[in-house]
Amino acid sequence: MGSANKSNTDRRARIEEMRRAEQSRERRNRVLTIAASVVVVAGLVVGGVVLVRSQDDKGSDTAATSDSSGKGKFVTGKDGVKTWEGKLSRNHVAKAVKYASEPPVGGDHNQVWMNCNGDVYTEKLNNTNAVHSLEHGAVWVTYNADAKKADIDALAAKVKKTPYTLMSPMDDQKDPIMLSAWGHQRTVTGASDPDVDTFFEKFVQGEQTPEPGAACTNGLSK
Repeated sequence: MGSANKSNTDRRARIEEMRRAEQSRERRNRVLTIAASVVVVAGLVVGGVVLVRSQDDKGSDTAATSDSSGKGKFVTGKDGVKTWEGKLSRNHVAKAVKYASEPPVGGDHNQVWMNCNGDVYTEKLNNTNAVHSLEHGAVWVTYNADAKKADIDALAAKVKKTPYTLMSPMDDQKDPIMLSAWGHQRTVTGASDPDVDTFFEKFVQGEQTPEPGAACTNGLSK
């Protein structure tokens, strides 16, 4: 009889111990569940904040402008070529850039260049992409509505057969036809002006090139 009572007591003790262990596991699981939920919620909140800030930053970058030319000015040489005296920054930016001249001759620019392997564009380019082409040693031919069609056609033919050049309209420039390279610019009277060939010979992949030999293909083609 005593043995049976002892067995029952032991069984009840084991059951009670198992019950306490189960209750302890349940409490532990509840704590872990709550903690995991807190972590998930916190992660979602942080992720949402980061996403919103990222979108805000993208928006502000796109809307912001900066004058990347810094302090400087054009100085015109005896040959008629204007040279920018002052530092031209070369940062890659995703925002619009306010340049000191139109067309610009350098400064902060988009990380993607305009194709400049003799490419002729019939629409105005984004300056930030074209400036990157200048950094690669390209000469940029631009013209406004006052330029003669015969000159435009003749210059386009020249550009098409000259690597590291590009051409596009530029309504806001002050002269009908202008040639630009990194840090240098000049006006020409027309396609037959001998200064066109002189400018090309000196500045297509010239000594002014910040990144000589850099690609003029595999960029933007408008």
